[in-house]
Amino acid sequence: MKHLEQEVRRTILLALNEDRATQDITSQACVSPEKMVRADFVLKQNSKVAGLRFLPWICETIDPSLKWQVHAFEGGDYNDGTVLASIEGKAYSILAGERTALNLLQHASGVAHLTTQFVKAVEGFNCEILDTRKTLPGLRAIQKYAVTVGGGKNHRFHLEERFLIKNNHLALLKEVSAHPVLEAIRRAKILQPQAKIEVEVESLANLEEALRGKADVILLDNMIPAIAAEAVKISQGKAYLEASGGITLDNVREYASAGVNGISIGVLTHSVTAVGISMRL
Repeated sequence: MKHLEQEVRRTILLALNEDRATQDITSQACVSPEKMVRADFVLKQNSKVAGLRFLPWICETIDPSLKWQVHAFEGGDYNDGTVLASIEGKAYSILAGERTALNLLQHASGVAHLTTQFVKAVEGFNCEILDTRKTLPGLRAIQKYAVTVGGGKNHRFHLEERFLIKNNHLALLKEVSAHPVLEAIRRAKILQPQAKIEVEVESLANLEEALRGKADVILLDNMIPAIAAEAVKISQGKAYLEASGGITLDNVREYASAGVNGISIGVLTHSVTAVGISMRL
């Protein structure tokens, strides 16, 4: 992923600053500035693990004298009690960065673990699990990286990457055109001829219009699996079909079996549960 290190380092600095990591009055009162320790990061549940590659950047930012060692593989599946990584150095420095390190590791692992569950649920079908832009502000690069660790694929990273013509765009174009889908595609091709064009549709009629306009990707919004299967028959491979809306672990396989090319899932990033990891001196 482009610029991952740059984005993670920026997030680390932001996290340390908001935590007042250099002004830890508890450690100032209780810990000798010269005290040296070893800290282990221990997994508290069975889970896929992501974010271990961030550990060197965290250590370098907090205190370049810290020594780190990773004992697990990025993207590996590990059991409760596994020691994932260790840091050695000044206790004051390690305690100052404890929460920042745990927050990033726990959150990235949570995203990767949930993504893996969705990927496993559609095994046997040629169907990709996609993320969305429903990411936490400032954490998009980390969250989208974690999705790839879990076996998912990244959808567009930002608004400039590709066209995604949604209902609100079409509602505005209805004021000037009787065929807003075709009008939107026409305008997109004029503005950025090389960019991919994706159109969100809520009906098979809109799907057919998007196909006439030669959209590259068509998002089937809140369609039940049976209607999605009809959309696949109508499309005949002329566009990449993406299902989205109300999709859970309980029904994702139904959508994959309908024949869609991809399924985008907001819950992968916007409300994921962090994985339990603790730091023990």
